[in-house]
Amino acid sequence: MNITSNYSKDGSYKTYLQIVQSIRSFLNDNGYLELDLPVLSPALIPEPYLEVFKTEFKYMDEKQNLFLTPSPELFIKRLLASGIGDCYYMGKAFRNSEPHSPRHEPEFTMLEWYKVGKDYHYMADQVLKLLQHIAKIVTGDDSRISYQGTLISLEKWETFTVAQAFEKYAHINPETLFNEEAFIAAAQKKGYKTESFTYDDIWSQLYTQEVEPHLGMNGYPTMLYDYPVQFAALSKPNNDGVTAQRFEFYIAGLELGNCYTELTDATLQKTRFKQEAKEREISGKISHPVDWGFIESLERGMPECTGIAIGVERIGMIFANVQSIKDIKLITFS
Repeated sequence: MNITSNYSKDGSYKTYLQIVQSIRSFLNDNGYLELDLPVLSPALIPEPYLEVFKTEFKYMDEKQNLFLTPSPELFIKRLLASGIGDCYYMGKAFRNSEPHSPRHEPEFTMLEWYKVGKDYHYMADQVLKLLQHIAKIVTGDDSRISYQGTLISLEKWETFTVAQAFEKYAHINPETLFNEEAFIAAAQKKGYKTESFTYDDIWSQLYTQEVEPHLGMNGYPTMLYDYPVQFAALSKPNNDGVTAQRFEFYIAGLELGNCYTELTDATLQKTRFKQEAKEREISGKISHPVDWGFIESLERGMPECTGIAIGVERIGMIFANVQSIKDIKLITFS
C-alpha cells in the first residue's frame, strides 16, 4: 500500500474545509454541544454487518485488547443518559474489511448528532435545513446544487418507505418483502443465488442492486424510511411489528446518512445485543467484548431522542462536486 500526497490546486480540499466549518456552525448556532470522544474502546456494540480494527495496549506485563470505534454511539448514549442534552461529535471512525472505493475509506470522518425529545421525522427536517445551510455557504444558493451535471433541488425531500421503494424499483410487494421465505423465493426467481445465504444477505443484495441506484436521482434528495426491524437494531420499533423508525438519505445514488428514533427500552436492546453477538460469532468476525455498559446506561434512563450518523467526506463529495473521496483528501492510500 502506497501513501500518496493528493493536494490539488483546484480547491476541492478547501471547499471540503468550508463544508466541515458550515456543519459545525449550523450545529453550534442551533445549541448543540460539540463532544470530544475517544476512538479506542475495550468493548463495542455487537454489529454483525461490519468488521472492526483490533489492536493491543501493552505496558510491561499488562496487556489489553482495544478496538477502533466504528462509531461514537457507545460513548454518546452514556452521555445522553447522564443528561448532557443535544450534542454532536464530528471526528474519525473506522471500519475494517471493506474495499477502498471512490465512496468509502476504512478511516473516515463521521458526524453523529442527537436531539433530545424528538423523533426521526424531526431530524429529517433538520437535515434538510443543514443541507440548505451548507449550500448557502459553499455556493451562495440554499435552494439547489449541481452535482456532476445534474441539478438537485434542496427545497424538499423525495420520500419513500422501504416497502414502497422495493415495490417501485424491485417489483416486490410488502407482503413478500416482510416474509422471509417468500422473499427468498422471489429473489431466487429473479436469478439471485440464495443457497447458503441468509435473508439479511439476500435482502442487502437486492437493495444494493435494484433499489439504491435509484435513490436521490430524481432531482431531489431521497429520504427512505421505516426499515425492517432486523435492520434497525438500535431504533424504536413501529406499532406494525415489522418496521422500525429509521431513515437513510441519498443524493445522486449516494447514501449520506442513517437516522433512528433511538431505542430506549433496555430489555429489548439487551435481547437484540445477545442475538447480534451470536450472529457476529457465526459469521467469523473479529471477537470483541460486548459493551454491556451501554445497556446499563439505558437502564439508568436515556431520554427519548433521535440521532443521525452522516458520512462527512460523502457530503464533501456532493458539495465539492467531485466523484471520489480521494479528490477532497490531502493524503490517500492506494
